[in-house]
Amino acid sequence: MTPLERPQSAAEARAEAEARHAEQRAERRAAFDAAYGPTAPGRPVVVVSWVITAAFALAAAAALLWPERFDAAFLILSLVLFAAGCALFLVDLVLAANRSRSDEMGIGGLFFLVGSAPPDVQRNLNGSLGAQVAVALAAAAVGFVRLGDRDLNAAAFGILVPTIALGLNGLWGVRWGLFPARADDAT
Repeated sequence: MTPLERPQSAAEARAEAEARHAEQRAERRAAFDAAYGPTAPGRPVVVVSWVITAAFALAAAAALLWPERFDAAFLILSLVLFAAGCALFLVDLVLAANRSRSDEMGIGGLFFLVGSAPPDVQRNLNGSLGAQVAVALAAAAVGFVRLGDRDLNAAAFGILVPTIALGLNGLWGVRWGLFPARADDAT
């Protein structure tokens, strides 16, 4: 076997893949810069997501520290945020169905902003979603520990809340996300 015919080593393959990934990242960053300029749009969506996350965390802490006083309020807040998240999710799906006529959209790009949002927007919105999930799981776990035989774990309803963050991710994605144009169906 000549040196030109030898198979590619693992190190060479990895270096090639890393170079290709860096090139794609640079192309995506250039596309974001061209589309958005110095600041990405949709800042109110990011702010609302973090405000809801902070309010949810405070309500969960209050419900866990003073359950007799705040369990009902936490339960109501959780259900209201869940309902709002479901409504927003439906709006996202309708808008995405309309936009998908011209753009190729995937679930990862739409609801988790993978490759469709600048890194700071993706980090903020997915960070808010992750924080809501963490607070919900922690609250539910602590709520189970303090349960009696016949008690209702109102803190467990917090696991429904992250639907609002997912809906806000989808709203940003469907409104401002960059997706490739749909290929012509005739080809």
